[in-house]
Amino acid sequence: MLTVKDHNDRAAAAYAAVDGHYWIEALKDGRHVLIRPLAQKDREREYAFIKRLSPESRHMRFLAQVNEPGAALLDQLMDTDNQQRVAFIALAHDNGELVEIGVSRYAATGEHECECAVTVADDWTHLGLGLLLMAHLIKAARRNGYRQMYSVDAASNTPMRDLAKVLHFETYNDPQDSRQVIHRLYL
Repeated sequence: MLTVKDHNDRAAAAYAAVDGHYWIEALKDGRHVLIRPLAQKDREREYAFIKRLSPESRHMRFLAQVNEPGAALLDQLMDTDNQQRVAFIALAHDNGELVEIGVSRYAATGEHECECAVTVADDWTHLGLGLLLMAHLIKAARRNGYRQMYSVDAASNTPMRDLAKVLHFETYNDPQDSRQVIHRLYL
């Protein structure tokens, strides 16, 4: 098993080869990950990421059972314009490849309001990755003029409830579905 230093040393060269704007962030365990805007070239990564999620994680992300992400779902997830639809991808170095380990995104639902979501690979949870991804998303939403950000989640989604609390989202029961909660952040 690689030490944190070995992981970061091997990752550094792979991260340096990435084009465009990105950030190198340290997780709670010291490993470095690369976070950047999602791009069309990530379509296969996004597909593989969704397929690797546990059935429970896929259900929490989509609030439905998704076994095989189809072309229509991938088209929707890949549709970003860096203003009304923004997404950030987290990549980690794994055996010479950059593998998607998390994603955050928002989509405008009104002139000054957007809905957000964050998903972290099952084996990368509890390391602060969701917090890092959401921090980039919140900054982008503020920069793009949004005043509110919200997320609709299963009431049983404890990790999202905990993350929302840390990020100072207000949480209340969904008046239309008692199995769901709404987390809202005033930007």
